[in-house]
Amino acid sequence: MNARRGRRHTFLTGLAIALSCALVACATTKVRLEPVPRTFTPQDYERIYKLWTRERDAFAWSRLTDVLSVTATFESWEFRTAYIVRYAEDHGIDTVERDRLLEASLEDARRVHRFFVTLIGPNFRESDLTAKRAAFRVLLVDDDDRGTPPASIERIQRPTPAERVYFPSVSPLRMAFRIAFPAVREDGTETIPRDAQRIRLRFTGASGRVDLVWEVDRAGEKK
Repeated sequence: MNARRGRRHTFLTGLAIALSCALVACATTKVRLEPVPRTFTPQDYERIYKLWTRERDAFAWSRLTDVLSVTATFESWEFRTAYIVRYAEDHGIDTVERDRLLEASLEDARRVHRFFVTLIGPNFRESDLTAKRAAFRVLLVDDDDRGTPPASIERIQRPTPAERVYFPSVSPLRMAFRIAFPAVREDGTETIPRDAQRIRLRFTGASGRVDLVWEVDRAGEKK
């Protein structure tokens, strides 16, 4: 009886969320990808974090079971700048060292696209993206639906105090990962083209498919 009530509660909760999304069109703030200098204060970090973070709690209606609960932050040029400014302030790092850290981070951004991801599926062990029996494969997908596998996936066994503060989705109930994709594929094409309309981080497997999407704001860009 309790199990039946639990499934009914989950169903009604999911239905309410779906209806809410329909009413507001599940709108998300668009992001800008231009690699141009930004100026931030430490207080800007939370706003920038929210701008570059997407999350989903996917539910399989046909099976009445959870598929995946996932949160991901795209470490874009803008995010990296705000992060370094906040990190330097919190850790008493002087301006010279802060600028050195920022320069190194932005240089890295030209080579790889990094995501900080926390997630959990119905089976905890199979939620490990680094495991051979992982329930999901992760891909960076372009506007033509071409998927690129990661260059590296690092599971964070013990998140640092800084990671727990700067990435609020970190939890003992979730697994955390740092995932990196090449900026350029072996054939020379960009994984996130300069004219991209959206960025999609896809988690796909036998249990289902979950896409986290960052819509790109192209208004006001130079032609």
